[in-house]
Amino acid sequence: MSEHVRHLGATTLKRLRRSRGMSLADTARALIDMAARLGQPLDSSVVSVQRSVARWESARPILPSERYQLLLAHLYARRPDGDTALGTGSDFAELLDALRHLGESEQAVDELRRVLVRTSTDASLDLLALLGPQARVTLTRALADPRQVDEALLDVMRTAVSDVNREVGSLPFVRLQLLLAPVVESCRRLLVSDVPAPLLPDLRAVAAQTYTLAGRLAFETRDDASSRSLYVAATEAAGNIGTPWRRAVVHMSHALVTLYSTPGLEAARRLVEAAVRDARAGESATVRARAHALHAEIIARAGGENAQRQAWAALSLARYDLDGDRSGDPSTSSFTAAHLRGFEGVTSLHVGGAAAAHVEFARSAAALTRPREQVQRAIVTSDQALARLRLGDPQSAAVLLHECIDAASVTGGRVATIRLRRARRELRPWRREDWVADLDDHMIESLGA
Repeated sequence: MSEHVRHLGATTLKRLRRSRGMSLADTARALIDMAARLGQPLDSSVVSVQRSVARWESARPILPSERYQLLLAHLYARRPDGDTALGTGSDFAELLDALRHLGESEQAVDELRRVLVRTSTDASLDLLALLGPQARVTLTRALADPRQVDEALLDVMRTAVSDVNREVGSLPFVRLQLLLAPVVESCRRLLVSDVPAPLLPDLRAVAAQTYTLAGRLAFETRDDASSRSLYVAATEAAGNIGTPWRRAVVHMSHALVTLYSTPGLEAARRLVEAAVRDARAGESATVRARAHALHAEIIARAGGENAQRQAWAALSLARYDLDGDRSGDPSTSSFTAAHLRGFEGVTSLHVGGAAAAHVEFARSAAALTRPREQVQRAIVTSDQALARLRLGDPQSAAVLLHECIDAASVTGGRVATIRLRRARRELRPWRREDWVADLDDHMIESLGA
């Protein structure tokens, strides 16, 4: 880290402090008060903390410790008027940039941001928390006069959707749904307004992404009617863009929630087949890989005379697209080898062997370690438990299901909970065993059923 870059971080911290009219001593007192409010009182005097603040802003600045980073984050996450602001242009975003310049790792900064999104929205449920202060003003003006919509505003909306999506696995779905609500409503109003024609494709792309995520969140919170309506809107928006892979993304998300909210496989199958057609016509190899993998799962679940051959053919296509050159892929969706192994495991579980399925599930779960992947990891682990059960090891399967309960209780994931309960039903022959009773107690305590 060059001295120039570190100096830029120190200058940013000083500017943030002065913009709020705080002296070094004022900042020290604010940090001490914040620590007390968080239940982590500092065993330091105002003078001692003031010296630390000065060192962060000095000509040879030092990086604040993790504890002070957390206190600074809480301090700057709220504007002087008390509202939460975490988005682009906010003091909080400026603080994170300053910490990067002072040498903090990107991973640590991301974790700090994740903690603040979780705790700040838990306390206030400010629906515009993920928008920066200027973005709030710009969005309000654009809704009053859509002719003022510009690419910068669309970028702000796009970033807000990505921010909510990034917190899947870290925050309960109901809270994510609330955070996304302002962008959903903004898309609805702007799409029927007099937005400048050159901006319509980008607006539709933002709307498709927003409605798709909102449809998934509505499903997770068991509002199936709203979910279906949002997916219809997402399909329409994506269909009007002229890039088939975007509509394929909508179809795949819709298919997954349909699989768990509609009896039978037919409705989900039609959506998956539509996704495969659009993905093949599109430019994204990542989307094609995911579409083929999902197609393999649907084929395997349906069964039939040629199911095994057809499912493995679809998985071969998925591997081909995933292993190819994906540089410049227009889709930013994360579909990796770990995700594909989960689909390979499901396929083996239905039309192959339990032993092969268990191996793929274990490899997939071991690689799905990021917070964003915890929902998928819980799903894969519940399927791995089923594989263990079919291999004749029910007690070991129950151990895995305990892990799934803990993961599902954090986010309230509906699919993970459904898969968990289906796996539990498979343990009925052992219902009188103490280890099954322990599992049931854990489910009741954590999930309420």
